[in-house]
Amino acid sequence: MSYTFSDLKTDIKNYTEVDSNVLSDSVLTTIVKNAENRIYRDSDSDDNRFYATSALVTGNRYVTIPSDLRVIRFVQLTDSNGDQVFLEKRDTSFMAEYYNTPSTQSGIPKYYANWDANYWVVAPTPDTTYSITLAYIKQPDSITASDSTTTYVSNKYQDLLLYGSLVEAYGYLKGPADMLQYYEGSYQRALQSYSIEQQGRRRRDEWQDGVLRTPLKSESPSKY
Repeated sequence: MSYTFSDLKTDIKNYTEVDSNVLSDSVLTTIVKNAENRIYRDSDSDDNRFYATSALVTGNRYVTIPSDLRVIRFVQLTDSNGDQVFLEKRDTSFMAEYYNTPSTQSGIPKYYANWDANYWVVAPTPDTTYSITLAYIKQPDSITASDSTTTYVSNKYQDLLLYGSLVEAYGYLKGPADMLQYYEGSYQRALQSYSIEQQGRRRRDEWQDGVLRTPLKSESPSKY
């Protein structure tokens, strides 16, 4: 099902029973962006997992962070033999203690750390060009880009996006407390099922983990 920003705006106004004079497009854009950000922070999603390939520069331990990066998941490096190894994450103080001559190229990097908002850093300083793969959580796409825009969440989890937006809308409208509480509860229930699917069922394998089974209450025959 294609659920566009235009569809969502119409539903928000219908549910709150107000028109564009109260909920203008600019207000609705802010409301929906706030709801999207809340969903993003409340639960991990496979849709926001991303991978970027790059190369370390000889004698340079700093690597530019992708513009849409929010969280680094892991870093994988390909050495001169073509073998892939994972770098271990440490904090910057450890990096300074472990390798205190950062301007001197040394060997194959073993550790990485978040340096600041624009760079992450490796140690030791690379002695040659190494291929790296950065796995990270990216900034999610927003449905507010245009009226015809759809997103992974809007198409597959419309209830979650709608209820999250209605919580923000009722807060903006200073609506009845009982309605705000109702939609907050609806959002939490939708979020729970979303999280179970994204962080649970989608990360299981039936062959290794077995099929999910719901326990059934069965009365003992001796009872009768």
